[in-house]
Amino acid sequence: MFADTDRADSDALACEQPHTGDRPVGPLISPVQVTDDELIVLLDDAGRPIGTAPKLASHHRDTPLHAAFSSYVFDRDGRFLLTRRALTKKTWPGVWTNSCCGHPAPAEEPVAAVRRRLRHELGLAVEIAEIVPLLPDFRYRAELDGIVENEICPVFGVRVDAEPVPNPDEVEEYRWVDWTRFTADALAGHAEVGLSPWSLLQLAELEKHPAVDALRLGPAQ
Repeated sequence: MFADTDRADSDALACEQPHTGDRPVGPLISPVQVTDDELIVLLDDAGRPIGTAPKLASHHRDTPLHAAFSSYVFDRDGRFLLTRRALTKKTWPGVWTNSCCGHPAPAEEPVAAVRRRLRHELGLAVEIAEIVPLLPDFRYRAELDGIVENEICPVFGVRVDAEPVPNPDEVEEYRWVDWTRFTADALAGHAEVGLSPWSLLQLAELEKHPAVDALRLGPAQ
């Protein structure tokens, strides 16, 4: 289904694994307070916060371990929202990946960060109660063009009933895809687009995850 996988394959080998709201969506943070100069939360090897650092300046050949998140969005028909990162992004520009990624701000809970970034990147308004933990302990390290990602990155799922309105500073384009076919093709190396290394690692764990099935299929009838 989905070729052009050479870049994604090389990335995976390197792995050790427009609309902003106008009200606060998490502890001590509101959408308008977060910019490309935002702070990331630095972590020790056990995942405990040990400080903060500027996001852009911290991503380089020796990026410190820090807190992040990934999210997977599904619509009422069970389709998965695949997005392509903006060409202006410092890390993995133009690469197709999961629906939305980001970093919790200091003192911000991960679910609040998911909600904030979904609104900022995709114009999707969701409630915290609608954000479902999928892979709470996911962690990876990846490198591309001399830039390293080094994250403890819990993965969440979300179900929405709206069409995205992408922020062009964050998202180049998007597609709704059939989850079962997409994951099978991606994990077999037959995707039509090159995927981020973290999404490939996550897909291997999410392909048959029961909570994903619940999100896709909705409440039992």
